[in-house]
Amino acid sequence: MATRREIMELPLTSVEKGADVHFKNPPKAFFDAIGGEEGMKALMYDFYDKIYESKIAHFFPQDEEEFEKVKEKNTKFFVQICGGPKVYEDEAKGMNLNEYMIRLHDDFSINENNRIEWLGTMREALADKAQHVDIELIKAFWDYLEKFSKLTVNTFADGSTYYAAYQQAKED
Repeated sequence: MATRREIMELPLTSVEKGADVHFKNPPKAFFDAIGGEEGMKALMYDFYDKIYESKIAHFFPQDEEEFEKVKEKNTKFFVQICGGPKVYEDEAKGMNLNEYMIRLHDDFSINENNRIEWLGTMREALADKAQHVDIELIKAFWDYLEKFSKLTVNTFADGSTYYAAYQQAKED
């Protein structure tokens, strides 16, 4: 099982504009270990409650009802990307889920600091809700999040923008 410290020490690497990003979808074993759909919902709702109090809350609806819809929708994404039931198919409109998620983030100006805040908030949620999960499974989930999130960064410190092409996402 994982300790809070192990989870909070999960690594962060920086984004290189235009670089290929190699990632693997999280293993279904993580989905099963977190507690299936109910466990994923507990993790994601805790995460989004923390996001609402974070430096990146402005990216999300401030209306509580609308924010609840975001939590529900995004939980479905994570359920499916982690090997659970195909509950996000209608949202993705037939597109590959990862490609859909990259394009969805094009509408926001996301920089490295936003990404780090998002990942830091996820680490906190994992530390609160996933200590019963084997650390290797948490690391596999984290590896996906940490690498894939690089593809959502589109605004850089030099003032430039760059939108990752899905072809840069190398699903191993």
